[in-house]
Amino acid sequence: MAQTDNMNQQVVFLSDGSKRTKGRDAQRINILIAKAVANAVKSTLGPKGMDKMIVDDLGDVTISNDGATILSEMSIDHPIGKMLVEIAKTQDNEVGDGTTTVVVLAGGLLGKAERMLDDEIHSSIIINGYRMAAKKAKEFYTEIADPVTIKDVKTLKNIAVTSMTGKAAEAATELADLVVEGIKTVAEEENDKITVERDKIKIEKKGGAGLTDSELIKGVVIDKEIVHEGMPRKMKNAKIALVDSALEIKETETDAKIQITSPDQLQAFLDQEEKMLKDMVDAIKKSGATVVFCQKGIDDMAQHFLAKEGIVAVRRVKKSDMGLLAKSTGAKVVTRVSDISSKDLGNAELVSSRKVANEDMVFVEGCKNPKAVTILVRGGSEHIMDEAERALNDALGAVISAIKIGKVVAGGGSSEIEVAVKLREYAKTIGGREQLAIDAFAETLEIIPRTLAETAGMDPIDTLVSLRSKHAKPEGKYIGVDVFKAQLVDLKNSNVIEPLNVKTQAITSAAEVTEMILRIDDIVAGSSKGSAQMSPDMGGMGGMPGMM
Repeated sequence: MAQTDNMNQQVVFLSDGSKRTKGRDAQRINILIAKAVANAVKSTLGPKGMDKMIVDDLGDVTISNDGATILSEMSIDHPIGKMLVEIAKTQDNEVGDGTTTVVVLAGGLLGKAERMLDDEIHSSIIINGYRMAAKKAKEFYTEIADPVTIKDVKTLKNIAVTSMTGKAAEAATELADLVVEGIKTVAEEENDKITVERDKIKIEKKGGAGLTDSELIKGVVIDKEIVHEGMPRKMKNAKIALVDSALEIKETETDAKIQITSPDQLQAFLDQEEKMLKDMVDAIKKSGATVVFCQKGIDDMAQHFLAKEGIVAVRRVKKSDMGLLAKSTGAKVVTRVSDISSKDLGNAELVSSRKVANEDMVFVEGCKNPKAVTILVRGGSEHIMDEAERALNDALGAVISAIKIGKVVAGGGSSEIEVAVKLREYAKTIGGREQLAIDAFAETLEIIPRTLAETAGMDPIDTLVSLRSKHAKPEGKYIGVDVFKAQLVDLKNSNVIEPLNVKTQAITSAAEVTEMILRIDDIVAGSSKGSAQMSPDMGGMGGMPGMM
């Protein structure tokens, strides 16, 4: 936009069909979209949160109460809505849990900001206040946190149960045992520091049976079958070879023509192919391998030779599974079969083919130092198993986060209320209008216990008043909402535990996205039609529609 010296007219520098929204209208639209997205997932919060059913364009159905899953499956077009989807994904990737919380907090912060904007408080003051509050809130969370180590199995199990309750409630305790045992198996200590690689824990789903029949395999489960009927179904004390090249005759990269003029030449050609395949199998046998996992194909003739030698073979194994097999058995992935030696082989007490839900799966178990494990999830339907997988991913993320940071807080909204009380005290020490923003931040944190109270059928206002009075005393530090009993209890004694960084990451992400959204005071929706024009008329550039 520009003003000319000789005529008091506005100049348009945008293409035809572009729409522009400025000032408070732009902020109002952005806040409206963010609140709508937050409200879409708000009712899923907590163990008694409701599920959402999302049907995509192809008719595929997703039923979940996981915030990140719901938002990623929804068709959100508006850029502000997409920003909230991104923070939910960040929360999921970083700490594995708290995806609904971070979106609800962001929506709450923007809702409070809207009121302050209406009261003529400038967005820069609100942003500054929120920034101060976020920094202080993370300090308060750290102050009230309790220590935890990988040896605190009971606490780690409680973290897993807290994370899963509401997603796979009927089997949360059993699945929590698998999560903690799996993490302890793959955990490594280095320089007095425990590290757990999430990639070393594989989740494999198979229908049939119930969730409580899920099991932890200290090794790797491959959803493939043994390639030849003549091969053994079980191999004890297996010597395992991992091959990432095909046990087949390579085709030429360019078109080639072989001219054969007699049956003898044809037979010689076939004999040579057979010899090359036999040499590959001989190289594997010479190394001492009794089981071969191949990332690519295995020729029918090679399968026959392997079966004759009593070697078990599995083909077209995924690259990720090859990596897990290498970590679990100690084998090295070999590219050239001719170079394979006994040093490249891994070990397992048992490699067996089992039928699970009428489908063959290969189990690699009994590794000496298994640095990869598999959780085999069972369930009555695809939707149940999918939700159980999401619950397990959340629990794994939460427990690994707790071990990494070494600190936990009580759940059920108790830590939010405690931090909110401390933030209000902190706000009194801050002069100016920033104090109002810090108070608003504290009020936003209370959305969590308030929502939990609503899902439990409790009166939200009475619950908040009671919680504030209890947390005003030192002994009320762990008091929160027990949604199953619909009353206020000590959540630490009730074993409702969450990792500290689920809370701090949610605060960080929610505050940062709120700051970014509040800084926007001009929305220009470009048009693909028309070229840039100069016109003295700004008419027709209405408000940008909210898109969901």
